Amino acid sequence: MDAVSTPAGQHRALPVPDGLEGQRVDQALSRLFGLSRGAAADLADEGRVVLDGRVRGKGDRVSGGSWLEVELPPLPHAHPTQPAAPEPVAGLTVVHDDDDLVVVDKPVGVAAHPSPGWDGPTVIGGLAAAGYRIATSGAAERQGVVHRLDAGTTGLMVVAKSERAYTALKAAFKQRTVEKGYAALVQGHPDPSRGTIDAPIDRHPKHDWRFAVVQGGRPSVTHYEVVEAFPAASLVDIRLETGRTHQIRVHFSALRHPCVGDTTYGADPTLAARLGVSRQWLHAARLGLPHPADGRWVEFTSPFPPDLAGALDVLRAEA
Repeated sequence: MDAVSTPAGQHRALPVPDGLEGQRVDQALSRLFGLSRGAAADLADEGRVVLDGRVRGKGDRVSGGSWLEVELPPLPHAHPTQPAAPEPVAGLTVVHDDDDLVVVDKPVGVAAHPSPGWDGPTVIGGLAAAGYRIATSGAAERQGVVHRLDAGTTGLMVVAKSERAYTALKAAFKQRTVEKGYAALVQGHPDPSRGTIDAPIDRHPKHDWRFAVVQGGRPSVTHYEVVEAFPAASLVDIRLETGRTHQIRVHFSALRHPCVGDTTYGADPTLAARLGVSRQWLHAARLGLPHPADGRWVEFTSPFPPDLAGALDVLRAEA
């Protein structure tokens, strides 16, 4: 790959891998350079993408072996390259600890690990401050992390402490042998009350900070069942078959039943205010997995935190 620095960033030129045959220009750029689909589309719209000597649009298709040239803008922020700094995290509860893994009950307002644009508390930093040894596998800023929860989502998260655990847990998540159970309070009443949402997810085509159901996105499957219905909302038990970023939030928003309080995905702020909820009503309530040491099945549960339980109390009192 040729790389030439320019005042606007870097000029890159490389052949298109055969594995990207037939993909859209913006999708190919996203996969080759780690850009969001929105940023890749913007580059094409600005005429910065050339394929076999011709300027191409974001919707054009690439062919294996074609020569791709693109001018990449400078990155506004570098990704963190250092392990998370130890920082005590109030409310971070350890529910299980052994030689291979630690399972925590994550409070709201805590990210899984450091990332660009996030300077708040993290699970990894909290565990380090409490003296827990974490696996060194994985990128420096997210060592030991095998799955994540949004900062605004509470509940169970497992972190690898040993290298064998990191390898085994990553494989278990990839092979979908981990059971992830969530509870969500969604607006309205999903119909049917029990079903499966099978809809691909990718970056929102116009808003980089959001995700959406997108044709050609990554396969995403959510199983759900309404367990309690109220006049304005429904409490839903959810099992994830896949684990895409914002999957539950995106899928229920696509059904026009967003999580209560999730204004990013179209929730009514007046309902959340009435229920005393200041974030999405979403909780990782159950986690089951084969233990990396011997394969035995282990399960963990987490009760609803006070803000989510309080919202249910209000709805039940009104029913």
